[in-house]
Amino acid sequence: MDILTLFLIAAGLSMDAFAVSVCKGLSLPSCGMGEAVICGAWFGAFQAIMPAAGYLLCTGFRDKIASFDHWIAFTLLAVIGFNMIRSALDGSGDEVSPSFSPKSMAVLAIATSIDALAIGVTFAFLSVNILTAALIIGSCTFVLSCAGVGIGAVFGEKYKTKAEIAGGVILILLGIRILFQHLTALPAALYIFRRRL
Repeated sequence: MDILTLFLIAAGLSMDAFAVSVCKGLSLPSCGMGEAVICGAWFGAFQAIMPAAGYLLCTGFRDKIASFDHWIAFTLLAVIGFNMIRSALDGSGDEVSPSFSPKSMAVLAIATSIDALAIGVTFAFLSVNILTAALIIGSCTFVLSCAGVGIGAVFGEKYKTKAEIAGGVILILLGIRILFQHLTALPAALYIFRRRL
């Protein structure tokens, strides 16, 4: 998987954390750098750990389902994307505690990184360097979460829903791309195999 695709996946996954960070920023009288770094660190760390965990859990099954792994990747990305769009449109999950305590942040970090765990499962069936992927996803989430706190403090809820919808659309399109690449690669591989015969 190329670096551009990893960055696009990272951006898509970061949108949940970004949206929650915007809500956190709404509770601040002004943009606090300390609170922004707290959000970025919690969300970034969990978004980096979860894909690695999902990847490690599923690497043992990779060879057994190699023939249909692209369908698994497509399905997981599409489901995650549609869920992000649905929750953005129906307003579910809008209640966010204004607290920046470790307990509050840990709960939110886990909740916003469940999708990253599923992406890690997807990575187990694709050609991905999981260390690079985890670092890119964690770094992207850190930056966007820090920005989200500042945006929330300054602009309010203006960008929250749009960010979640954009993240969902990105993940769905990436799932379609992976499926298309595998389905078009199969006839080419068959053609090369037949020519060799």
